[in-house]
This record gives sequence, structure tokens and C-alpha cells, in this order.
Amino acid sequence: MFEGGKSRFERVVRAFSTELYRYAYWLCRDRFVAEDLVQETFARAWQAWEKLQDENAVKAWLYSILRNEHARLFERKRLDRDDEQDLGEIPDTVSSNPHASLEIREAIHSLPQSYREPLLLQVLGGFSCSEIAGLMGISEGAVMTRLSRARLAFRQLPGWDVMTRKKAS
Repeated sequence: MFEGGKSRFERVVRAFSTELYRYAYWLCRDRFVAEDLVQETFARAWQAWEKLQDENAVKAWLYSILRNEHARLFERKRLDRDDEQDLGEIPDTVSSNPHASLEIREAIHSLPQSYREPLLLQVLGGFSCSEIAGLMGISEGAVMTRLSRARLAFRQLPGWDVMTRKKAS
């Protein structure tokens, strides 16, 4: 029984690790923290693997664990400050197209958290409205409203083309 559960769990890890990492990265904006979040998510999932009742709900279950782990970061996080460091000395870790990447990040982060989270769950996680509602503990109608308002907020940004996800020239 243990071996069968272990191989099933390994398949789940392979199937969802990249997707969970992408979502974790969008939540925390730090590669190493995102990796830690995903690892902790799988560690907690392994501990509770035998208690999983519906194997069809694995994806939503993993995302719920990840969201809870991310929330725990803020319970214990202490911000490090270095008043002596000059901002010009901080290394640039932006992607190969920093301008486009920055515009997308700014657009997403300009949204209120209550709109941003369901949008990321839908776009990055591929969840349906009902699945997002279950993950966030809100009604499906509230999810649809928040998604609509998030898209409306994008449309109201100057020159932002929501359909192509590019800033208009």
C-alpha cells in the first residue's frame, strides 16, 4: 500500500511542481522563496496523503496548501533592512525583456489583492470559477465579479490592451 501511494504521489509531484512553482513565484516574486513554498507544499501534502479523499481534487488541494504556506510567511516574516546599501548596487534580476516584464508586473500588481489572486489562479493555475471559489472560500459569483473587475481595471490602464497582454504603442 505504501509503495503504491508513494508512486502515485511521485506522479503528482512531477505533474504539478512546475505549475505550483509558477503560482508561488507570482505570489512572492522571489525564486528561492517560491522553491521553498513548493517544497513545503509537497512536504505537507505527503504528510496528509493518506487522508486525501478525492484524488480528482489533488490540484485544488495542492494550491490550497500553497496558499496557506504563503500566508504563513507573513506570520513569521521579518523584513531585513540595510540602510547603508545604495539602490544602484542591487543586482538586476529582470528577464531578457525587462521593459515588457516590468509593465506586466506593474499592471498585475496595480490590482487590489482581492482581484489579483483570482486572476492569477485562473490564468496561471487554470482553475475554473468554481474551483477558485473553493480555494478562496468565497462564492462563485464573487469570483466572477472579481475577475470581471480585474479585467475592467486592466482596460482602464492607459494604453493597455487586455486581449494581447501588451501595452499599446
